[in-house]
This record gives sequence, structure tokens and C-alpha cells, in this order.
Amino acid sequence: MQGKTALVIGATGLIGQQVVEELLKDESFIKVKILVRKPVPPPNPKTEVQVVNFEDEKDVSSKMGDGNVIFCCVGTTRKKVKGDKTAYRKVDYDIPMLMARLGSQKGYSQYALVSAIGANALSGNFYLQLKGSVEEDIIYFPYKSIHIFRPSVLLGKRKEFRLGEVIGGGIMKAVSFLLLGNLSKYKPIYSNTVARAMIIAVKKPSSGVEVYEYDEMKKLV
Repeated sequence: MQGKTALVIGATGLIGQQVVEELLKDESFIKVKILVRKPVPPPNPKTEVQVVNFEDEKDVSSKMGDGNVIFCCVGTTRKKVKGDKTAYRKVDYDIPMLMARLGSQKGYSQYALVSAIGANALSGNFYLQLKGSVEEDIIYFPYKSIHIFRPSVLLGKRKEFRLGEVIGGGIMKAVSFLLLGNLSKYKPIYSNTVARAMIIAVKKPSSGVEVYEYDEMKKLV
């Protein structure tokens, strides 16, 4: 995996920023490209930051360039989009699908996607339905390998305060010892654990589609 170029989408989010930090420490990657909506300072000389309009396919295509691995960590919340399901879909479905399509056209060989536990295209829950739809549709792109990560409640320090996640994370941590067997996938997990698992996964020799829930991510790390 020497001399590889990674492209990170959602690099300002909880998992995305951890992925960038881990990639910058990893000598297997010589360049880390970051596509963002708003300008951010490059965290490292081997980082290339591009401001893009994700609704402008030509803009995205021209600025993403070629590379080897795409890490898609993008996602929003109902609060951020003020309950607008169309806006929600543009972020959680349209962007991952656009990047998957463009990446396959430009020769990227691997795609690592942050999804969610319970993702199901037939779910009655809008969020889980979106995540499930991405999972179902993304596997048809001709990548050598596609890695899908399904964390439950995420632990870690966000830039913005989310009361619900703080409370939910605290409760889940307190009862996680009860989540055994098939329920272990619902255990809370630290964002840096997910990030490290993503990078380890794309560095191992594999092909096809692989799905990682709590136990699989912990084993990787």
C-alpha cells in the first residue's frame, strides 16, 4: 500500500477529522485530498484541500483528481437541515453516490463508507432508510473493494455540542456490558476506533464488499 493517495469526504466531521489525522501519520499514504464546502487550513504539507460545490458535478470531478482510496464520512442531522428531508438526502445519499460514481470513473480502486447500525433501505426510519439505500446502491460500482462501516452511538469530542448524543452516549456506555451476542453491534464506539479500522481495512488485501459492525471494527484495531 505504498505511495497511495486518499480522498476524504466529510473531513470536518467527528469520524472524518480522525481519518485525516490517522492518514497523515500513515506513511502508506503520500497525499491526502480533502473536499470541503467551506475553506479550512491544510493541517499538513501532504494535505490538499479543495473547496467544492457538491451540487456541481463538473466542479467536484475536476477538483477530486485521481487517487486510490475514497473515505466517505459525510453526514448531516435533522437539526442542521431544519427537518428538510430533501436537504437531508442531498447530503446523506446524493454526495456518497456522486463520489462513488466519479471515483470509479477516475480509477479509484477502494471505497470506504461510514454508514450506521440498522441501515436498511426498507426501514420506516428516514435516516436508516437513507443509509440502507446508499449501502444497496453503492455496491454496483466497479471498485476492487468496498468497505462499509456501521457504528452505533459515536463517542468522541465534536466541534458542536449535541445534547442528545451526550446523554445517549452516557447511557449506552453504562449499559454496554449488557449488550452481548447479537446485541454487541449496538455498543457505543469511539470515533478514532472507527477511523483506525477504516484505514486498516483498506490496507489489507481484500476484494468485494465487506461490512464492519462493532465486533469487526474492534478486531481490526
